[in-house]
Amino acid sequence: MQSSHTFTAGSAVFDEHNLVSAAGLVPVLALAEQAGLSDLIDTHVDLASTRVPSGAANPTGKLTSIIGGMLTGADNIDDVDTIRAGGTPILFDQVYAPSTLGIFLREFTYGHSLQLGAVLRRHLIALAARTPLLPGIEDRAFLDIDSLLRPVYGHQKQGASYGHAKIAGRALLRKGLSPLVTTLSTANSAPVVAEMRLRAGKTGSG
Repeated sequence: MQSSHTFTAGSAVFDEHNLVSAAGLVPVLALAEQAGLSDLIDTHVDLASTRVPSGAANPTGKLTSIIGGMLTGADNIDDVDTIRAGGTPILFDQVYAPSTLGIFLREFTYGHSLQLGAVLRRHLIALAARTPLLPGIEDRAFLDIDSLLRPVYGHQKQGASYGHAKIAGRALLRKGLSPLVTTLSTANSAPVVAEMRLRAGKTGSG
């Protein structure tokens, strides 16, 4: 007896409405809320004017949806749909579709990324106070600042600049986003991202 169906990597669909594929989101997002994530977003993120009228609506729900999607492994906007799979929408309110989140993200400017940085810093402090995230930080902390280059394409990409890169051993200038990333760690903890900010990207590194 042989199966009458041919299964491919893209044919599997999680459509059982009584099951949750990412139940680990529940304690993680509960902890984030206990550390004041939604309140911080409400306070520091403001999309005063948008090209699409609905783009600025409920930034807190949309940002937490994006965070939830990233926690489930999403690395592009379509993958964020994992938070709507199965019974996950029953566990959370304000769960948005990828198309809605895409409209929201397209309204972001460089200034809005600084607003998110303010949320990150304050939320990290709250998490460290509530959990053993950075044990021993009172005695010694390690601060590491490093630059990255993430290639982008198109003529209107905000914040993009030409930065130094090495490809196949050759040094060249490549257009991309060049965030400067700061991580914080202790002798007994893994590095934690404390800040990330875009820069011009023209400074050579090592």
